[in-house]
Amino acid sequence: MLTARKLEKIIELEDNLRAEYQAKLDAGTAEIERCQQELTEQRTRLQATIDTQLETIADLSKKATTTQKLEQQNRELFNRSENMKKEVAAQKQRIKSLQSDLAREREEIQALKQFDPVKMKKNLDASKKKLAEKTGANEVLQKSLNKTKAENAELQRKIQELESKLAELEPAEKTEEEAEAA
Repeated sequence: MLTARKLEKIIELEDNLRAEYQAKLDAGTAEIERCQQELTEQRTRLQATIDTQLETIADLSKKATTTQKLEQQNRELFNRSENMKKEVAAQKQRIKSLQSDLAREREEIQALKQFDPVKMKKNLDASKKKLAEKTGANEVLQKSLNKTKAENAELQRKIQELESKLAELEPAEKTEEEAEAA
C-alpha cells in the first residue's frame, strides 16, 4: 500500500506541478508554435527571395551572355573596321600610283598618236606622189635647163663669132672711114 500511496502522492504532486506549470508549459508551447510559424514564414520569405534572386541571376547571366556576345561582336567589328581602314588606305595608295601610271601611259599614247601609222602611211604615199611629181617636173626643168644652157652656149658662141667678125669689120670700117674721110 505504501506504493499506492506513494503513487497517489506522486500523481497528486504531478497534478500540482502540472497546475502550477501548465500555464508556463502552454505559454512555452504557444511560443514554440509561434516561433515555428515565424520560422516557416521566414523560410517561405527567404525561399521566395532566393527564388527571385535565382531568377535575377538567371536573367543577368542571360543578359551577361548577351552583353558578352555583343561586346565580342563589337570587338570583332572594330577590328574589321580597322582592317578595312588599312585596306582602304592601301587601295587609295594603289589608286594614286595607278593614276600616275595611267597619266604616263596617256602621255605615251598621245606621243604615239603623233606617229599614227595609218596617217603616216597616207602622208608617206602623198609625199611619194608629190616627190614623183616634183621629180618629173624637175627632170623636165633639168632637160629644159640643159637645152637652154646648150642654146645659151650656142648663142654665146655665135655672139663671140659675131664679136670677132665685128672686131674684124671694125678695123676695116675704120680704115674705110678714114679713107673716105681722107
